[in-house]
Parts: sequence; C-alpha cells; structure tokens
Amino acid sequence: MISIPGVQLLLHWFVLSLAVWLTARIVPGFRLTGLWNAIVVAAIFGVVNFLLGTILYYFFGIVTLGIGFLLSFLTKWFVNAILLKITDALTSRLDIRSFGTALIAALVMSVLGKVGVYAVDQLMQHPYPGSIYL
Repeated sequence: MISIPGVQLLLHWFVLSLAVWLTARIVPGFRLTGLWNAIVVAAIFGVVNFLLGTILYYFFGIVTLGIGFLLSFLTKWFVNAILLKITDALTSRLDIRSFGTALIAALVMSVLGKVGVYAVDQLMQHPYPGSIYL
C-alpha cells in the first residue's frame, strides 16, 4: 500500500463525494447540483460523522438493549440517515425531502462508498519488488 500521508484520506473523501453525487442522480428527493457541491457536502457529512456518528451508534445500541449492536448494519444505516438529515440542516447545498428519502440515500451511499473504497484500496496496492505478479 502506498503510504503518502493524507493521500488515502483525500481519495476516500473523493470516493464519498462521488457517492454523494451519484446518489443525488439516483434517488428522487435527494438533490444537489454539481460535483463541487457534492465535495462540500461530503466534507460536511464527514465532519458530522466524525463528531456524532459513533456517539449515535452507541446510543442506539444501548437504547435498544443491545439489539442494535447485533443488527449493526441496520443501526449504522439508521445513524447514517440521521447524519444525512443533520447535514441537510447545516447546508443549503443539499436538499433531502424526507427521512424516508434519507434512509434510501444512506443505503445507496453506503453501497457506492464501500465499492468505491474497495476499488481505490485495490488500485493502491502494488506487488512487492521481484513478484511474479504484474
């Protein structure tokens, strides 16, 4: 893996920006205009996720008496939808019609983001010198 400081963070931010932009093109009721707005929204979402994501995840895990931890995917999906609505409230660059739209958008963004991060991570890996693999 290439270990240039900050490059992986910037690549993951770009992947999230692309996921936000594609989600706006796919999900009705999830609106933003242009790739630049997607980059700004991805940055705001990243900060909100950093500040509140883990707290909300553990809160819902505890409130549901541990079932939220057992169904971790559903809890993270629900938390991401809440974080999207918070991001919507913080910026005028994003418009999410309803919480149902935020749930669908969170699912689409998660899938696109996971695929994108996996692809970037695979592209960043290089075989060791002298390897028979090209």
